[in-house]
Amino acid sequence: MTTAASGTMDPDPTRCPAVHVVRVSEHAFGARAPGALEPLSAEERERAAMFVHEPDRDRYLVAHLALRRELGVLLGVAPGEVRIARADCPVCGGPHGRPRVPGDPLHFSLSHAGDLVLLAFAAVPVGVDVEEYPAVRTAAETLGALHPREQSELGEVGEAALPAAFARCWTRKEAYLKGTGSGLGEDPSVTYVSALDKPAALPGWRLTDLPVPAGYAAASALRLTRSDDARTR
Repeated sequence: MTTAASGTMDPDPTRCPAVHVVRVSEHAFGARAPGALEPLSAEERERAAMFVHEPDRDRYLVAHLALRRELGVLLGVAPGEVRIARADCPVCGGPHGRPRVPGDPLHFSLSHAGDLVLLAFAAVPVGVDVEEYPAVRTAAETLGALHPREQSELGEVGEAALPAAFARCWTRKEAYLKGTGSGLGEDPSVTYVSALDKPAALPGWRLTDLPVPAGYAAASALRLTRSDDARTR
């Protein structure tokens, strides 16, 4: 995984995103401190207040405060001054596509699960996803939503290995769909990302599995520039 210190990006951010891993448990207390939520927008605060369970609220707050902090450093503004909008959805054209900074001075993606938050920043569209390993039964029941080739690959995996293999496949798919902005507006069965050890090669995109703590899987998807795309052919 490419990691970066706060406020830095990869020397060539069109080829490799800067990925930050944040532990919710290490920052939840600070997110509850007086004044900690000031950088958030009114919409973000309202959404946080809607969470019934404290762990869900902590996860959301830690993720969005970390996102604003990193964007603020990269853009040279205070976290509370960062404007976040939505691109048009490439599937239906509605204003609920990929989150973006107006003018696209940089691109970012956010994901969280369990005790982890992943943030990715790049000079080109990027998607990132992290998931906890599902129960065997959950993975087995969800297989039918995947691409037929992925279903076949996972069908050959033993029961003990299924949760990790399924999570690996699912994070690749989510990262790609976040990167394109389609999200689950595109049926998960459409694009093949592979459930095998190496991600599939997708035209115009680079899928990468990211190292994360045990019990989790994570992946990033980065849109290739024309020169990068030509080198992969």
